[in-house]
Amino acid sequence: MGVTGSTSTERRKQADAAAERYRRTGTERRTAERKQDEGVPFPDSPDAIATRATRLLDRHGVPAAAAVESIREAPLAAPEAYERILGLSKELQAWSFLPRGARAARTVARISTRENGRELPLGTGFLVSPRLLMTNHHVLPDEATAQQCFVEFDAQVTIDNVPGPPVRLELDPGSFFVADERLDFALVLVRPLSDNRQPGEAFGWNRLSVQFGKLVIGEPVNVIGHPMGRLKEIAVRDNALQVRLDDFLHYKTDTEPGNSGSPVFNDQWEVVALHHSGVPEKDAQGRTLRKDGQVWRPGDGDDAINWVSNEGVRISSLLKQLATLPLDPARRALLAEMGEDSGLQEAVPAVQPAPPQAAAVPPLAAAAAPATETAAVRVGLSARKTAFGGNRHLVFLHGRSQQGKDPEELRRTWAAGLNFGLTRAALTPIDPADAWFPYYGDRLVQAIQPHEAAPQPVEAVADGSTAEACAPAGPARGTYEQLMAEAAEAAGMPGGDQLATERFGGSLVGALQRQLSWLAARTDLDELVIATTLRDVAAYLDDPGVRDAVLDAVLASMPTSGELVLVSHSLGTVVGMDLIERLAPELDFTLLVTAGSPLGLDSVYSRLLAGGPKRPERVNHWLNAWCPTDAVAIGCPLGDSWRDELTELAVANARDRAHNIEEYLSHPEVAGAISRTVRRP
Repeated sequence: MGVTGSTSTERRKQADAAAERYRRTGTERRTAERKQDEGVPFPDSPDAIATRATRLLDRHGVPAAAAVESIREAPLAAPEAYERILGLSKELQAWSFLPRGARAARTVARISTRENGRELPLGTGFLVSPRLLMTNHHVLPDEATAQQCFVEFDAQVTIDNVPGPPVRLELDPGSFFVADERLDFALVLVRPLSDNRQPGEAFGWNRLSVQFGKLVIGEPVNVIGHPMGRLKEIAVRDNALQVRLDDFLHYKTDTEPGNSGSPVFNDQWEVVALHHSGVPEKDAQGRTLRKDGQVWRPGDGDDAINWVSNEGVRISSLLKQLATLPLDPARRALLAEMGEDSGLQEAVPAVQPAPPQAAAVPPLAAAAAPATETAAVRVGLSARKTAFGGNRHLVFLHGRSQQGKDPEELRRTWAAGLNFGLTRAALTPIDPADAWFPYYGDRLVQAIQPHEAAPQPVEAVADGSTAEACAPAGPARGTYEQLMAEAAEAAGMPGGDQLATERFGGSLVGALQRQLSWLAARTDLDELVIATTLRDVAAYLDDPGVRDAVLDAVLASMPTSGELVLVSHSLGTVVGMDLIERLAPELDFTLLVTAGSPLGLDSVYSRLLAGGPKRPERVNHWLNAWCPTDAVAIGCPLGDSWRDELTELAVANARDRAHNIEEYLSHPEVAGAISRTVRRP
């Protein structure tokens, strides 16, 4: 049997499974349809509607002015207000709906195979990272099949309604290929373009998210694909979510067999599902029916089947499954390129086993660590002695989750972000070698290992109990809970349970998880990123051993005299505050820059070495940059709690990079303040 024959057999198998799920959820679907007939536009749970409405407002899914006008027309209870917001999102689209849809469409490609000298279309795929393409398992069931296939981007008509030239790219399953039959997905590497650009650079890619609140029953869905191998088409009319299962979604829309592997979008062009099958009508004996009511036979063709609905695999389920795969570091790094929202950047054990020659290195002996690097011990980097006149020092102080990374690459990454901001401000870029880069990533992970409780984050992503799985063991647990509660309150979480809760393992998610889910829904960070960040902050603040290990590692790669400009990020802003108490007295602290900082939380600043909230006397000037959609900086602006002179700067980071240090440094106001200080006459 050829590739196309096996694909057809697998597709029918998936369709039969979808039909059985459709049958089992008949009562739920009919209840939703009855409510809609009675005038209920979104027959979903109040919690799901509340979370969805909050996400729409936070991500500008509806015009804020229109929402205010609509809600204040009459006194409304919270549930009615949320439903009104959803109604606006369904009926009123911002101008950006069309160009954002066009941008999303460019990420979609037609998949074809070479068979017996012919090229035959198999299905659709779409980019989910700069290099990875997602489609169905029944389209690409194994590496051998993928090796015979190629993809075509821009296989579509132009604005003048004539066919445009497609861009053909080859697949590289030998470098990366994973597939899952139950969830019917496959992920494969796409080779670069002829000019060596990655596919995502040329066509863009979809940022997948494990967060809740992307769709409720009754909301529209949009599907982009290549039905029957035709040029790219989009289904945007009379489409709506019918039923939400644990791993699948059922929705009405016009799709055909070639749509296998298409992305299913909400109206904000977030991918909510991977389309994988139509749902065929069945008779009482479980036989597939044709459009004329007769029993369907294989020779009739798929277009004769009476398709009653469509089924897609939930993106959150796919991401949770990907997080559990036993991949080598190189393939895990490719998954991490899918971005923070995917939850896959933390899905690897934090510390790899040390090689035998490094076993004798004391895990916390940062100050005495040798100056040479091994896989287990990485040290910070000094700046050139002539940098900025030799008496002025620019220091980058990183945050958590940097273990196992090359300090030189990290220094260049920070410098690249700063140089982007300097370029935008029409200022001279810096040389990465002119910046100090104290590195403590490995030391931090080694020190906090005793605080890690099972299950680890990879299991948390799989079963949804992220907050509990990331909670530290021992006394730091209490600080972690305080941080979570305080952050959720700062994010506006009401006293009641007005956010989506789901059942995992048969028990209702507890208060800690509800707080975490609220934070994720109100910001642009994934639950796992938020939880692990707060865990590490709690461990650092509560355990003197962790604090000393980190500070010793940083001090080992710091200047000891001259003027200091310290640029810190995330947990590094907390470390930086403590560092001030231990710096050599010969250092003149000219400027402190904090970005994406949790210093606005009482649970944080009350545990600093110098206490808080009061600007340290040694710091001449302090600039705090924060993004309103960055959950780690949820306690900002700091001026609400910290005393003395402080310059606050609220910035709008990209939606999928709210906590990213490159994004913070790329703002000309931030970069300009740093440059003016280190380069002043």
